Amino acid sequence: MTLPSFFLIRKGREVKKIHHLAWDAFVAGTKVAQEQGLYGAGQDLLKDSFAGNVRGMGPAVAELEFEERPNEPFLFFAADKTDPGAYNLPLYLAFADPMYNSGLLLSPSMNKGFRFIIMDVAYTEGDRIIELNAPEETYDIAALLRDNQRFVIEGIYSRNNGEIAVSVSTTRLHNIAGKYTGKDDPVMLVRVQGAFPATGEVLAPFNIGHYVAGFMREAITGPLMPVRMNSGISYFDGPPVVCCQAFCVHQGKLTEPADAFDHPLLGMGEKQSVPKGDGHQAAGLLRSFDASLQ
Repeated sequence: MTLPSFFLIRKGREVKKIHHLAWDAFVAGTKVAQEQGLYGAGQDLLKDSFAGNVRGMGPAVAELEFEERPNEPFLFFAADKTDPGAYNLPLYLAFADPMYNSGLLLSPSMNKGFRFIIMDVAYTEGDRIIELNAPEETYDIAALLRDNQRFVIEGIYSRNNGEIAVSVSTTRLHNIAGKYTGKDDPVMLVRVQGAFPATGEVLAPFNIGHYVAGFMREAITGPLMPVRMNSGISYFDGPPVVCCQAFCVHQGKLTEPADAFDHPLLGMGEKQSVPKGDGHQAAGLLRSFDASLQ
């Protein structure tokens, strides 16, 4: 497949052809890894054959459906060694906190705020969804999102125009499985500019290096470190990391991505994350047991 055709997207969510392409890519990668004797090859594929789409089959899925604006920029986030709750705080700050998003105060296109779609991932009988509006229910949103192992953002919508702004690969998959399957290596799509936060307003909260579930066997909480593309995982099978690619789409065709975290100022997030991670390592078993009990 050539690069131009790879970045040509189709309309609608859960398009079988696109999901099948993704599944074939995972299977092909698994085959190569198995031939090389690599550890854990295919461990995140929970099914043996494609069944229409990849939801519930292991890989993380985030999809957006919208009418394309004349200028349609968006961000693609991918994290490792953590779960979808890692995005709770950055999204809360970008979409509900005027200290991070001045557009909430200054932009008429955001003055009504945003609607948060939050999933209770600990409820295994079905999808328990909670919808809350910012700014009126900001405290309620914060009260839920602080428990990022249970209440996790699934989507965010503009209250000015009703359009979707965010899609997170939030599922109950690792809870439904009934056994340890790892976390979800979560991905996220965020539309930016115009009626949504600016690109920098979405990126800025990741510089905090806030604590998330992660590291070895996800048994220890650690700082989420923003990294450049193709950064490896090593130290104590971590730390929890997140990368970001910036795209624009026009007439259904994507631009080539820009590495949104390849910036000297965002490198400060990496520097802040290292001592935070070392501090939690030094806490030893007490920290591990605390994370497990939560």
